[in-house]
Amino acid sequence: MVDDVLDRLQVRGDDAVWITVTPAHELRARAGELERWTPAAREASPLYGVPVAVKDNIDVAGLPTTAACPAFASTPARDAGAVRRLRAAGAIVVGKTNLDQFATGLNGGRSPYGAPESVYGGDLVSGGSSSGSAVAVAAGVVPLALGTDTAGSGRVPAALNGVVGLKPTRGLVGARGVVPACRSLDCVSVFTRDLADASVALDVLAGPDPDDPWSRTGVPVPVPDPPVLAVPSRLDVDEVFAGDGLMAEAVTAVMAAAVVRAGGTVDLPLAPLREAGDLLYGGPWVAERLAALGDFLAAHADEVLPVTRGVIEGGARFSAVDAFRARYRLQELRVWADRLFADADVALLPTVPTTFTRAELVAEPVARNLVLGRWTQSTNLLDLAAVAVPAGTTADGRPVGVTLVGPAFSEDRLLAAAARLVPSPTTP
Repeated sequence: MVDDVLDRLQVRGDDAVWITVTPAHELRARAGELERWTPAAREASPLYGVPVAVKDNIDVAGLPTTAACPAFASTPARDAGAVRRLRAAGAIVVGKTNLDQFATGLNGGRSPYGAPESVYGGDLVSGGSSSGSAVAVAAGVVPLALGTDTAGSGRVPAALNGVVGLKPTRGLVGARGVVPACRSLDCVSVFTRDLADASVALDVLAGPDPDDPWSRTGVPVPVPDPPVLAVPSRLDVDEVFAGDGLMAEAVTAVMAAAVVRAGGTVDLPLAPLREAGDLLYGGPWVAERLAALGDFLAAHADEVLPVTRGVIEGGARFSAVDAFRARYRLQELRVWADRLFADADVALLPTVPTTFTRAELVAEPVARNLVLGRWTQSTNLLDLAAVAVPAGTTADGRPVGVTLVGPAFSEDRLLAAAARLVPSPTTP
């Protein structure tokens, strides 16, 4: 298996997916260690021998953590909590994957290590910030990869590469050993080829982390069958899909099919989601990125990409008064979300409104980045869980993805609903 992975890496060549690959002799040593496990230990290890990729803002002992900024690099002595859990379950860490620098961006191109292309080709962006992890899974190099998700970084790349992206409830997976973006919102996320693998991975990763002050547990939400579905009653092409008529046509068809399979529907207003999402980069939560990285920026301003530096330093324009006012409004929006999920079991949204090429993102990096996050940025602010699933292609061959969203600790509900409501496009 290790030799097979190494062969796949060689075939892919310099695709800008990886920042660091574990040396071949270390991968083989890990394989040898696993082969010495007893049959009972193998049977009890759900990820026995599974090769995994790890986004390079998550610590892996002995490999540099760069967050896509060479000047920031350091080599940790111990694994992040999530990586420790993967290894304990038998996984083999193949290496560290590329990302939008400091996990700030949703396009996958804000990195000095290159901009991975979507597996769909055509110069399409791979999506960020967990670009490398999504492509590593979509290209078949590994079946499982870790990302992070603050504004949609575990879901946008999933949609743009035709894989599953599971964003758990905030704190359900410990974030110790993760370079913070917005510490109060950051989540470790999972990329897999299918929903079953995502469920297995979550079972391994979820649990209290005594080293993470944001770690928390909750009561799993029941899994209804069939679920009541919240869907928008009106999908305006400009508002919802940024004018992309072919994407609107494809997503509308997916939603119509899901409604038939659901146990009932309620209307999903989109304005509260847009308002909540706008707080992330257009409100004082961007100051949380400055709180995490301000000292490094002050000492290494010229070693941070200008677009990344501009986003993070923009947090300085907000006052404590701004933060409290926004927090009050967010609480009102969270109450709205609670009421929504008192009537509906899950909500269904497009993951991204449209797609862009890498050239288009270079030409207009900020505005188009915000378009990609239009329907993902509200999720962590509203304390929701989400799973992004592939849903075929547009008439001109671009990837289509939809996301199921539910209340905190509803991961099992979301995975079951996704399997029922949005069957895999590869399934006849």
